[in-house]
Amino acid sequence: MSSSIQLIVGLANPGKKYANTRHNAGAWFVERIAKASETNLQRESKYHGLYGMAHFSHFTCHLLIPTTFMNHCGQAVNACAHYHKISSESILIAHDDIDLPVGTIKLKFDGGDGGHNGLKDSIAHLNTKKFHRLRIGIGHPGRSEDVEEYVLNKPSKTDRQIIHQVLNQAEEILPLLLNGEISKAMQQLHTKR
Repeated sequence: MSSSIQLIVGLANPGKKYANTRHNAGAWFVERIAKASETNLQRESKYHGLYGMAHFSHFTCHLLIPTTFMNHCGQAVNACAHYHKISSESILIAHDDIDLPVGTIKLKFDGGDGGHNGLKDSIAHLNTKKFHRLRIGIGHPGRSEDVEEYVLNKPSKTDRQIIHQVLNQAEEILPLLLNGEISKAMQQLHTKR
């Protein structure tokens, strides 16, 4: 897929209570881009989220962190994409992934929701699976019945540092994503350092 990324969404649960929890790893990525591009994310009711337009030397990009709960975040993704006439192929949704170990980060296009409520709702609202995902590994608690509590808790200090290191790597491929060089971005991100 060679569409350039025009909208980056960081999935999260709203409020201070959840800000540092594993489930908000997607939002951490968008917050980093906002900081690097000096973009002020402001509450935008028509997108049900925190929104900003990031300006880089050669590119601009819409940034969004839904302020609905995770299982309703598709509403925000769809509202923003629809308003700005952005096709699903030009959307990147950053999210936590329990199927990847901490320290792993993957870029992927299309596919199922992997049991992630945020992706499930985004697929339902966009009415397609054809969008890009940035899968941020947060590890698995071991038992499926522990997953909900695990994602809603804070990672250890070490895990948080490791997650931030891989978010650095994702930030480095941003120019490629915004330029539509998706395969090159994947190759760079997935190459072990």
